[in-house]
Amino acid sequence: MIAEGVIAFGEALIDRLGPPGGDPSCDLPVKDCFGGAPANVACALSRLGVNVSFIGSLGNDAFGKRFKELLIQRGINTVGLQQDNLRPTRVVLVRRDFGGERFFEGFSENKGLGFADQAISREQIIKYWPMVTENAKWLVVGTIPLASEISSDAFLWCMENAFRAGIKIALDLNWRPSFWRNQVSTVLEPTIQEKNQIISILKNVSLIKLAKEEAQWFFGTSNPIEISSSLSQRPSVVVTDGSNPISWVLNDHAGKSFAISPSSVIDTTGAGDAFTAGLIYKLISVDLDQINHRSAKEIIQFASACGSHVCKSVGAIDAQPYLEDIDNLLSLSNGGIS
Repeated sequence: MIAEGVIAFGEALIDRLGPPGGDPSCDLPVKDCFGGAPANVACALSRLGVNVSFIGSLGNDAFGKRFKELLIQRGINTVGLQQDNLRPTRVVLVRRDFGGERFFEGFSENKGLGFADQAISREQIIKYWPMVTENAKWLVVGTIPLASEISSDAFLWCMENAFRAGIKIALDLNWRPSFWRNQVSTVLEPTIQEKNQIISILKNVSLIKLAKEEAQWFFGTSNPIEISSSLSQRPSVVVTDGSNPISWVLNDHAGKSFAISPSSVIDTTGAGDAFTAGLIYKLISVDLDQINHRSAKEIIQFASACGSHVCKSVGAIDAQPYLEDIDNLLSLSNGGIS
């Protein structure tokens, strides 16, 4: 295990995958997989040998209990995992096309009070904060907790206190409109209010990872240099684009790297989270301000291999790689760097 640790904060939930080309709300067979971007990242980092703490909330139900068991089996510190006796673990309906791409179509299991991940308690976090921050070098977050009042309060507290403690913050923008809106919307682009709410939290972030379409929606450009320059602290920025080249700026070193393509694509769920885990795994061993152009390329290459590996199987967590899987994949690739 790597001595320095990572805190992942946010949603742990169930991805209900419909049959390729089918509707997960009514077509069979469906497959229920553990998911949620921060939980995915925590599990991927743990499999790579990193000490990880997870802060989130699960329902006191069968899904929640099984998910907690999984986190414990992965060796993740669950002292920050809350149990909600009123709200269930969220089930996300995921439609998949025949090429493995997925689309989020709403939720199941809501009993009228919302879901456990919407009610992460700040008061509970304050009690165990010292136990999850010991030796922590990075806090990894997404933006979904901002969509709910209770979890947003906890989210902002964690961001502020991590920054004060000298813990670097990595944010996966992870724009999912279905989590922000009361009804399923065909409009994917964020409203001005949604956009401003997310951009307002970026002032203390050291690393931003986002997809090309998210970059265009939130910053009007997919150029990572322009995105970084638009923010006062000039964070490192990584812009992914599926199987297309990855654009990046790490410690003011900019470049473009070819994505490492999987031999076959079964399901892309969790690929971006495995990519994020790969980034953080590499950044634990080197300070951002020590990165040169060559090491930046190697970091992106490793992260790309992590994301590629996950696409070869169903679900976000079971398919996550071990270090030897990435070593083998990188040895077979042509380097993936330009």
